[in-house]
Amino acid sequence: MSAENLSVESSGAQGSGVENSGVESVSIESLDLGWLTLAPSTLVFIVLGLTLAAFIWGRFRYDLVALTALLGSVMLGLVPAGSAFTGFGHPAVITVAAVLVLSRGFERSGVVDIISNQVLKVGENLLLQLLVLVGTIVLLSGIMNNVGALALLLPVAMRLAREHNTSPSLLLMPLAFGSLLGGLTTLIGTPPNIIISSYRREITGEAFSMFSFSPVGIAVALAGLAFIVLVGWRLTPKRSGQASTDEMFDTANYLVELKVGEESKAKGLTLQQLRDELDETIPVLAVVRDDNRRAGYNFHGALEEGDILLLEAGPDELQMLEDKVGLSAIAELEEELEDDSEAQDVEHSASGKEAGKAKKKDAAQDQQRVDTEGLQLIEAVVRNDSMMINRSVRQLRLNHQFGLHLVAVARDGGRLKQRLRDIRFKNGDVLLLQGSENEISDSLASLGCLPLASRELHLGQPRKLAMSVAIFALAITAMLFDLLPAAVAMSSAALISLLIGVLPLREGYQAIDGPVIVLLAAMIPVGEALETSGGADLIANALLSFGSDWPVVVTMIGLFLLSMLLSNVVNNAAAALLMAPIAVSLANGFDVSLDPFLMVVAVSASCAFLTPIGHQSNTLVMGPGGYRFGDYWKLGLPLSLVVLVVAIPLILLVWPL
Repeated sequence: MSAENLSVESSGAQGSGVENSGVESVSIESLDLGWLTLAPSTLVFIVLGLTLAAFIWGRFRYDLVALTALLGSVMLGLVPAGSAFTGFGHPAVITVAAVLVLSRGFERSGVVDIISNQVLKVGENLLLQLLVLVGTIVLLSGIMNNVGALALLLPVAMRLAREHNTSPSLLLMPLAFGSLLGGLTTLIGTPPNIIISSYRREITGEAFSMFSFSPVGIAVALAGLAFIVLVGWRLTPKRSGQASTDEMFDTANYLVELKVGEESKAKGLTLQQLRDELDETIPVLAVVRDDNRRAGYNFHGALEEGDILLLEAGPDELQMLEDKVGLSAIAELEEELEDDSEAQDVEHSASGKEAGKAKKKDAAQDQQRVDTEGLQLIEAVVRNDSMMINRSVRQLRLNHQFGLHLVAVARDGGRLKQRLRDIRFKNGDVLLLQGSENEISDSLASLGCLPLASRELHLGQPRKLAMSVAIFALAITAMLFDLLPAAVAMSSAALISLLIGVLPLREGYQAIDGPVIVLLAAMIPVGEALETSGGADLIANALLSFGSDWPVVVTMIGLFLLSMLLSNVVNNAAAALLMAPIAVSLANGFDVSLDPFLMVVAVSASCAFLTPIGHQSNTLVMGPGGYRFGDYWKLGLPLSLVVLVVAIPLILLVWPL
């Protein structure tokens, strides 16, 4: 069938089911500026063009950009003022929020312990490591949020890389892409599926079911998994020296001991007074007094003569500490030990010399033990939605507000050498932090950081896996037998999880990704404005004209490529919201079923394999893997082509025109 002589009438919400979506149907008038008259569709294109430019620029967070687009559309008359915020009650938004809560419950239920114990048994074979890691995350991403699944397996992958001396760059990008592939398999696997399902319900009165996406999604995921394991991993860069915390941060080379001398200005000061005196956030990791060691965060008394402070500092900080508060560096202590040994060498016999050397060796070993013994250190990566982004240590009040000391920061695979107080955090930064074992997990969750690996720190939560699985299974059963809509079933499951204590209420609220919810709620009315203004019809007509001499499948491929490219520069949920009306207009223009076109959007909107900004999973592995912006397309482009080649024929087979 060709598109020749076919066109789509700009009929507002006709045939779209918008009247059922909560947005009132209105007649949008042109904007008359006197010297210039702008049609509603032109206004929508201007708003969306500016919105996409702001998304790509990245200067402002995407939820703020989406909210600005919504309010701008209201002021231009594209979205009725009374319906501006109906998106916050949209079933897709509610379902996404509920799935995020359930995903956090899985994270706390002990899943990570079970998985890590099994995955770590795979041995040194890289192909087997990739198969187990990527295969596991594909399964998990089908039943939970993509980022939640990555949060479970990222520490496991890092530990696996370190134990077998493998560069994590070979594991982490395949792991991130696997989380996106797994999301294709079920309704709740990824927000685009939920959005497309809700959009279909508004148009036809019937939503896609839980496993409507599975025939195509599972086949695409398996094809992607096979490609990654057999070929794709060879296309990822091998970054050397990233498998160890010590190698990434080189902590031992920066941990120094400073002694409080008789005339030191630091004598009599508390650690907080010392920081105030220095006007610098210096992380004191520990204080040693009379061979008794106390962690810096737990030392509240005044410093005394002879105290030894273990802290992280570079040459500039050492000089400042010497000049301002008179703290003696460890080098001076070593010189004293050497002088004592030389005196003993003159006074005693050869056996005495050996004893002196042994004493020096023991002292050096004691110093080395001080570097790591008992430190509560953890690696964490800054998420895209973290409150830390573009803020400094001082602004965040990490020590006072969260009980954390910042030891080091790594960015793009290497440790930052600038002063810690001057660093403004970016998403994807890897942090080395010290804190109380009992509180560090809550602090990281509040800050929006994802733990990677730790030293002497147990992140395991109470094992409530059975209850989590049972609640989730009941919700899926209710959806399969059409007992409850997806939004109601998932919300009920999330509520029960909170009521019976699978997840604390505070953490349940923290699990709801505010920026994503605002993005969805704001872009839903804007996406509907694209349809009611006739903008979607104009784009569809252009595609129909372009493909008038070609089979329908060629236009579907064009729709796939357009949606996929869009998802690599904006959030995948926003891509689905914008492309769904265009897909419906194309189907109407060809006078064929809506389903294959909607499925094309669902699959392609989740294929953000080309850039680190297309999806949070891609961004989260950038720092730990030492990747650069241009590394992603090397694996992402051929993987996208594999998905395209597998998905289009299957969509036409399962969802015929």
